[in-house]
Amino acid sequence: MLLYILLASGLGIFNAHPRLYWGPYGANFDHAWLELDRFGPWLTLPAHYDLAMSRHWHLAAAPLFAFALLGYMLWSLGSGHIRRDLAFRRGELAPRHVWQDIFDHARLRFPAGAAALRYNVLQKASYIGIIFIVLPLIILTGLTMSPGMNAAWPWLLDLFGGRQSARSIHFIAAFLLVAFFLVHIVMVLLAGPLNELRSIVTGRYRVPEERP
Repeated sequence: MLLYILLASGLGIFNAHPRLYWGPYGANFDHAWLELDRFGPWLTLPAHYDLAMSRHWHLAAAPLFAFALLGYMLWSLGSGHIRRDLAFRRGELAPRHVWQDIFDHARLRFPAGAAALRYNVLQKASYIGIIFIVLPLIILTGLTMSPGMNAAWPWLLDLFGGRQSARSIHFIAAFLLVAFFLVHIVMVLLAGPLNELRSIVTGRYRVPEERP
């Protein structure tokens, strides 16, 4: 729900000036590296153009999301979830192993037996990338776009090369997160939605049988 609120309100904010720039400045007469049409009202929050209300929604959800992420990261580190489930094992990053995982995913060959109880190398890479790179980038670039945070933490502007660069990175990271979410949902549906959803709700997971 928080992700939906942030994305929909973020699109409402973006509609106020649907152009992206690199550097500290960007306005109508500056060169934009990306220029889009406004997103349809049905995609934004609220469902009509209202910059002030979109900002209210965005800034109300953002602190909740940031603290929830921080709590999850601390829990993952403290409980050993990162070390036990997401850390790469010996040989997993070998090119042959990585290409085999990519090939299996492309053919929709999902792991079975004991392998189904572990994250494969693509899952590990995507989860680590989202949790420890994309989401922190979204939060930090969001802070960089705030004039109040610029006064308190001016080093953020230097870190991202200016407010407009931070805005561009924020936009890119948000759409990487959306892409991850959509791919995740598609994989759940293809792997067997009833089994996957039951495991999320009850913790009971039926291990797919090994292929002959």
